[in-house]
Amino acid sequence: MRSPFARSPAASPFHSPAASPPRRHTFSETLMEENIENAEALISRWDTTTTTTSQNNSTDTPSLFSDDHRLEAKRYFTAVTDLQAAMQYYVASYPGSEMLVRAQSLMQKAMKRLEKEFYLILRSNREHLDAELVSVHRSSVASRASRSSTVSDEDESDGDETATEPSQFGDDVPSASSVAMADLNAIAHCMIGAGYTKECVKIYKIIRKSIVDEGLYRLGVDRFSLLQVHKLDWEAVDSKIKTWLYAVKVAVKTLFYGERLLCDHVFSSSSPAIRESCFVEVVREGALDLFGFPENFAKGKKTLEKMFRTLDIYEAISDLWPDIESIFSFESTAAVRNRAINSLIKLGDAVRTMLADLENSITKDASKISVPGGGVHPLTRYVMNYISFLSDYSGALSDIVADFPMEVPASMPEAYFSSPGPDDGVTSPVSVRLAWLILILLCKLDGKAQFYRDVPLSYLFLANNLRYVVNKVRTSSLKFHLGDEWIEKHDAKVRQYAANYERVGWDRVMSSLPANAAAAMTVPEAAEWFRKFNSAFEEAYRKQSSWVVPDSRLRDEIKISVARKIGPAYRRFYERNRAAVSRQAGSHGIVRYAPDDLENYWSDLFYGPSGGSFSSGSSSRSSVSSSGHGGSSH
Repeated sequence: MRSPFARSPAASPFHSPAASPPRRHTFSETLMEENIENAEALISRWDTTTTTTSQNNSTDTPSLFSDDHRLEAKRYFTAVTDLQAAMQYYVASYPGSEMLVRAQSLMQKAMKRLEKEFYLILRSNREHLDAELVSVHRSSVASRASRSSTVSDEDESDGDETATEPSQFGDDVPSASSVAMADLNAIAHCMIGAGYTKECVKIYKIIRKSIVDEGLYRLGVDRFSLLQVHKLDWEAVDSKIKTWLYAVKVAVKTLFYGERLLCDHVFSSSSPAIRESCFVEVVREGALDLFGFPENFAKGKKTLEKMFRTLDIYEAISDLWPDIESIFSFESTAAVRNRAINSLIKLGDAVRTMLADLENSITKDASKISVPGGGVHPLTRYVMNYISFLSDYSGALSDIVADFPMEVPASMPEAYFSSPGPDDGVTSPVSVRLAWLILILLCKLDGKAQFYRDVPLSYLFLANNLRYVVNKVRTSSLKFHLGDEWIEKHDAKVRQYAANYERVGWDRVMSSLPANAAAAMTVPEAAEWFRKFNSAFEEAYRKQSSWVVPDSRLRDEIKISVARKIGPAYRRFYERNRAAVSRQAGSHGIVRYAPDDLENYWSDLFYGPSGGSFSSGSSSRSSVSSSGHGGSSH
């Protein structure tokens, strides 16, 4: 029996102390141990290291986020949260504790599982996470937000940010897409919160970049260098442009926009830097390739045939610019915005160069070949068709020509010297530019009219070509640029040219009739007037039988006008003197044409060489003439 007076071993300086009694657990420590044990049971059940499953063979075990395990997934997130709280407790209170090591091991297993689930959802839901589904219009978001604001605090308190949370994209997004996006958001929130940002982001970037790249490939977007673009012939380039015009709209409004929405949603609870990093990594390369093509195309050789495709591309980028600026708003995507802007600048420069080339080609057109019959010149057709197509691009042209000065050629005729402006009802820069091009064309045509030896034919040429110009303006978008006042002004000039043609072309015929066609005269005098008229009319008709007036309205107007000037006077003279002249001996052939004969001849004019002539039409008209002579016996 130990003596009560014995010295306690602890009191002796020469005796080693006994082991300390076991430390009593605090309530917090007991709670943390329970959290770890509960988490271990659940995490171990889904531990990827206990199966042979890999990312490439990930369908051997069920997904934690399958419909049958939704409640389990919610508990899993809770377990991770509790495990994280336990780790923080032990780090602060017992940094060398075996429980901390155990908790860390469990956290690694949990993150491996969530990493795998993140990959599985991204890979297996490619169709449900298609950009077109993600980028549906969020018309119901506002109303949904309004309804959400009325939810009671009690309801909100039950809403964990888990796999079943409602999607921010609204009711328009199909259920499968909403569920997949919510699952991804919950996993990303959990992994990033646990410090596994790098692993989560890496998987997202790899999977989504492959999807975006595949989408661009299917749209026909290729990476073309400047040299490759310039080596293609025009037909190949034109085909590439058609493909690109379709692709850029889908890529910007659907692919890139959808990717931005998806990225913002999945990482909504993360820092803006993480969202930016993921989005940029996924789309930057593809976007630069997309907008690199128009920039390289614009640097190529400028020819007039490329004008409209250049404007198509310019218009497409310009229309999409608000979307581009919004989607690629990050500082790290400035390269994409800059490439789109540079493309617009290069394309605008190319259009200005081609507009200048168009002006020069009109001004310097040196062809001296007269169009047979005074018809519409090929230059007129080409230029007016070209300009009418240009008028359909008023939106793009308004930006391009705003600061593009016009140079007045020194060789411009005085009648055309004034530049188009408000006096013509033309005010906008695009309208002034288009009117200017037409003005240059009309000046050129004025010079080409001088190549005709017959003055009346030169006037007919001007009337035909100006009428073609006016008709083209009237029946195209040019009408909205130049206005009714411009059309009326130039239509009046057509009538002036036609009047000049009539005056010069039929003056000798009109002067071959007496001033007073109904006045009394001797038979020899009347016979002489008939001879003069026959000679003048036949000469005018033979000369003009090969002339053309392509426009049916102008053709009828000229015929009616000529008939009204000559027909009534000849009819009065014919009716007054035909009988007397016809009765005179040797008068055969003097009275050759009845008034109706003239109408028939005029009706055959202005159809070109295939129209009527004396040689081809004499037999058909002999009966008419004979009936006229026969009428003298009555």
